Amino acid sequence: MRVGICGLGTVGGGTFDVLTRNAQEISRRAGRSIEVTAVAVRSSKPQFDLSGVRVVSDIFAVADDPDIEVVVELIGGYDTARELVLRAIDNGKHIVTANKALIAVHGNEIFTRAREKGVMVGFEAAVAGGIPIIKAIREGLSANRIEWIAGIINGTGNFILSEMREKQRDFQEVLAEAQELGYAEADPTFDVEGIDAAHKLTILASIAFGIPLQFDRTYTEGISAISQLDVQYAEELGYRIKHLGITRRTDKGIQLRVHPTLIPEHCLIANVHGVMNAVLVHSDAVGSTLYYGPGAGAEPTASAVVADIIDVARNATVEPERRVPHLAFHPNTLSDAPVVGMEDITCGYYLRVQVEDRTGVLARISSVLGERGINIEGIIQKDVAASDADSGWVPVVLMTGEVTERDMNGAIQALEALPEVAGQIVRIRVETLDAI
Repeated sequence: MRVGICGLGTVGGGTFDVLTRNAQEISRRAGRSIEVTAVAVRSSKPQFDLSGVRVVSDIFAVADDPDIEVVVELIGGYDTARELVLRAIDNGKHIVTANKALIAVHGNEIFTRAREKGVMVGFEAAVAGGIPIIKAIREGLSANRIEWIAGIINGTGNFILSEMREKQRDFQEVLAEAQELGYAEADPTFDVEGIDAAHKLTILASIAFGIPLQFDRTYTEGISAISQLDVQYAEELGYRIKHLGITRRTDKGIQLRVHPTLIPEHCLIANVHGVMNAVLVHSDAVGSTLYYGPGAGAEPTASAVVADIIDVARNATVEPERRVPHLAFHPNTLSDAPVVGMEDITCGYYLRVQVEDRTGVLARISSVLGERGINIEGIIQKDVAASDADSGWVPVVLMTGEVTERDMNGAIQALEALPEVAGQIVRIRVETLDAI
């Protein structure tokens, strides 16, 4: 099978290296040899031995090459990648990509075109790097009705929150280190504001519940507003803050949300540290399963890319309608279940309120919450810090029972209107993830 790779950066280089180094093992698994015959690179001096490989600077030359059977898209981004992939599909070529943004935003169009042309699109590397989570959900759990998924699916954000907790460091300080180490880009917006995780969650939800890809309906909230105080208070309450992607099946529809979340410290996923990823899947037959491993990096991601290439080699002669569907469910059976708006989700809440240090304030706050049927299940009241001795304001941390986001929004608005409350209230959602 002849392969063309577009993009020979970190992942592209790793893919070329793995294909070359493990060529014999791969051919034994695939039942045929897999050979890279062309690469498209920007640099005039690739850092790999490309003897016998056609090197071009035009990615579309790879898509148009009649000898190439599989185009591996590793250039990233939205528009150019979409144009490349659709052109290659129109030329009858199979696609393998690690581009989560491309799949989350343009996947519906790409999969439709691929079905029309009878070609495959592999995207295992688009979610959680080297963790085979797509295959696990799409094939390994195909007998199950999946109820919910909660995942740490961005290593940069997890590294930042881990460092903040373990070393009592501030967000900006850890972010700067993450950039120096290469974990975060110069513009870290996609990582720290949850966009990268939202791309991945969109894909996970589609293959879990058989719904179309709906990135534009995914609620996204980042971690840039998380303070060292909140990390410390969460620890005192027996919780840890993780940046989670959560998708859940409910009577009202499918939840799609990415946000900072307090989870009990005894949960396995609460103990995933550094740049590692983990995805927790809860389904009816098998119960809860946890998938853990590196979510990025040259060879972990290349592992997933090459696995998809092997799948293409194995299934290229299979009739298209008998292949595993791109989104796990056959296209004519995709569900039109609505995506639930954030105001309709139900969970517990962590609230940090800056209040006037005088008698009766807590009673006033309790009254506001009680009027809305919100129970207080835990509380931390701190003494006035030396630096605030003259201000007369103290932080109060509350843990509430489960309530709808709509009711909590109303309660926060009412609390912030109290003269005894200063500034904005910090709100972090709480999930128990009781299954494991």
